[in-house]
Amino acid sequence: MQPVRTLSPSQLPDFLLGVALVRPVFLWGQPGIGKSSLVEQFADSLGLPCVSLLGTQLAPEDLIGVPQIIDGKSRFCPPEMIARDEPYCLFLDELNAASHDVMKSFYSLVLERRVGSYTMPEGSIIIGAGNRATDGAIARTMPTALVNRLVHLHLRSSATDWQVWAAFAGIHPYVTAYLAQRPDQLTSAPPKVEEPFSTPRSWHMLSDTLHAFKRTLDDDIVATLAHATLTASHAAGFCSYVKTIRLQYGIESIVKGDASWPTDPNERDVLYFLVESFRVKLIRELPADKEHGPAAGRPFAHRAKAMLFDLANLSLEMAQLVIAADENGEPVLPAWFLVEVTRDLPRLVQSRA
Repeated sequence: MQPVRTLSPSQLPDFLLGVALVRPVFLWGQPGIGKSSLVEQFADSLGLPCVSLLGTQLAPEDLIGVPQIIDGKSRFCPPEMIARDEPYCLFLDELNAASHDVMKSFYSLVLERRVGSYTMPEGSIIIGAGNRATDGAIARTMPTALVNRLVHLHLRSSATDWQVWAAFAGIHPYVTAYLAQRPDQLTSAPPKVEEPFSTPRSWHMLSDTLHAFKRTLDDDIVATLAHATLTASHAAGFCSYVKTIRLQYGIESIVKGDASWPTDPNERDVLYFLVESFRVKLIRELPADKEHGPAAGRPFAHRAKAMLFDLANLSLEMAQLVIAADENGEPVLPAWFLVEVTRDLPRLVQSRA
């Protein structure tokens, strides 16, 4: 299912509060963006125990129970974990990865909050979650009868929300600092082959493993852990960032003039990371319109041109990476800045000759 509107993690609780109390909800989103933990936190905020059922591990009888003869009549007895006397949150994780027989067994539960003769207590809520077929995860087409019984919400990852959460979750400072500079790398598209890819969950895993090694961390260990948990390009960028920290480099220091581009051939990976960070900073901070942009941006634009000149002297290829167009051939930096670079660089060359 393709999203029409999406919600960030910080927006989700308010929507669940308005919807899940009156209708069953289904959360769509790519793997690893925190659907399960968000549901558990929401249930906890309501003071409800959260009972999780994993669709891929269920058979129909796990839900409807087994028949027993009571007073000469057969009666299905649902499992103890579902047949509760007090209100609770029933979380159907990976529901759309279950077999169609299992999905059908949820019809009456989702529509009427009932299994056989058992009815969920008043105040109970039902929330399902699953991945989309486009995520490369196990996902079956949900029967239309089940689709029509659910309110569908689409969850997206948010670097801002993640940073707020990370500040209280003990995430390793290398991870939080790197993603503060490269928020675009919080998630990546799931790969078509069996290899790690970047999600909030995988960054959390990387943080835990970095903490585990503590003082024994070296460049080789960082590289092994990063490539074991992240998309290859993100892992390479993260490793370069850690190296810049240890070498006391940083793009902000270069912008301020307190440091210069690294010139050691052995630090080319560091240089590449700094160039990527510089490009991101230009995209983020240069105004689209010079005439109506903030006055504070003019000194930065002037400094950026000087930095480009220094970089071109060191590596023309790296300087070209900064101002390169995107994969569709469209410029990513403002046209006025590109014009000024073309105009002013020869002047800078002459003044420094």
